[in-house]
Amino acid sequence: MQDELEIFKKAQDEKNNYWWTVEFSTALSQNDRSTKEELMSTVAAISNSIGSEITVEHNDLGEYRLFLKAHYNSSIGIDELAAELEYFLKDPAFKGIEISRCYKTSNQPWETQHYDAFPPLPVGKNLVVMAPWHEKEKAYPERTPIYIYPATAFGTGYHESTRIALTLLEEAVKAGDVILDVGTGTGILFIAALKLGADKAIARDIDPTTIEEAKRNMNLNGINPKVCTLSVADLLKGFRDQVNILTANILLNPNLAMLPDVRRALKPKGCAIFSGMTNVESYTFISVLESSGMTIEKEMKFGDWWGCRAVKAWG
Repeated sequence: MQDELEIFKKAQDEKNNYWWTVEFSTALSQNDRSTKEELMSTVAAISNSIGSEITVEHNDLGEYRLFLKAHYNSSIGIDELAAELEYFLKDPAFKGIEISRCYKTSNQPWETQHYDAFPPLPVGKNLVVMAPWHEKEKAYPERTPIYIYPATAFGTGYHESTRIALTLLEEAVKAGDVILDVGTGTGILFIAALKLGADKAIARDIDPTTIEEAKRNMNLNGINPKVCTLSVADLLKGFRDQVNILTANILLNPNLAMLPDVRRALKPKGCAIFSGMTNVESYTFISVLESSGMTIEKEMKFGDWWGCRAVKAWG
């Protein structure tokens, strides 16, 4: 998969060996970290950043801010880039996000940093998440590899919420299962299910751009396109079938919005895996889950993040 690594190499300016770094920031409260992190990831993705990282800092007064450090190709001038980004941030969706500073980053092996930033990562009992350029290393040969191109921050397998979902999924999936992946993103969950023995996958996402990314990752993993139906759709709206497993590694509000429709989407002995929520948010979710006719079979915590596997309380 050397060609995949070359994509990162092309992002580096070969003549000058530098790129622009832009730092964004926004205020952060106790209850909106996951939402703000996803928003910052969106900023990096749709502003054509060639790489990014998100950090949290706090001052002596106990005030927290979320920072996005995003890198851009040096093919345009820094003033032009800054103007484009300032215009971009005028969108109401990005209210509260501001540019802290812009500067040149020089003489660093950008492609090597990316290569090292995504080492093979064991997940659960038998899975290992790998960037495609690690395929020939044969790391963890006893585990089932899930190859994911790390183009975005969420859904790569390195985020705690995705690792929770993968672990809960691995324990539940059986040969012949049909999985419905809501908010599929990179496709990592349905790809894992198919490699673990599921027969068919149905994947939905409200963002059309993620569908192409999921297809790309399917190809990396040798998944036959005939066993997966990919579509642009809003949660479970319009879905009338039933599946063995439903997965949703999304935020609290869309998870809550979907709950009233989850029971009817599951076969009698089916289960639903929910992730993407913080430990604090879990209390709200659990109360609504139980009122929706579902009961928790297993829950997991990883750092600040929480997820669960639930089954029908009756029927």
